[in-house]
Amino acid sequence: MEFVRSIWEIDKDYMALVEDLLENENLLKLNDITHHHYTTRLIHSLFVSYVSYKIAKRLKLNVRAIARAGLLHDFFHENREEIASMNQGSHNHVHPKIAVKNAEQLTELSELEKDIILKHMFLTTTKVGLPRYKESFVVTCVDKYCAMNEISTPLRIRAKKKVSEWGMKLRVVHA
Repeated sequence: MEFVRSIWEIDKDYMALVEDLLENENLLKLNDITHHHYTTRLIHSLFVSYVSYKIAKRLKLNVRAIARAGLLHDFFHENREEIASMNQGSHNHVHPKIAVKNAEQLTELSELEKDIILKHMFLTTTKVGLPRYKESFVVTCVDKYCAMNEISTPLRIRAKKKVSEWGMKLRVVHA
């Protein structure tokens, strides 16, 4: 599944906020990593970033911080096994810390951006603490929405196809 590139690429205001990040080879390598079984980590991050950005605009929140931190929230290259071998905790607890470290090597992060990245998994782990900012809550909720969408869309398509095939078989039997 591919997040439709034309949606975010033609939004000049959004692109002005993140285009410097999208020029980084290390970040672009996320496009080589499968994420949520059906997409890539980069496409997922763009999906989270752009949807969060659109919500932030409506709510008059910090659109720059939310767009950039949303894009960087899963900025890590390690797989689950590599993270488990670090013996620092669960994947959900460790990967935001790695993402912040990687993001800090790429760009200067505000405290707001750090909180967004570090706390984006707070609904799935108790160790990170509550987000301090509204923007952090937005990215957390959008991240869960996008993950569910990315996982369920291909399943819904397959289910719809299967039901259609069954319907065709029933028509043939009753013809």
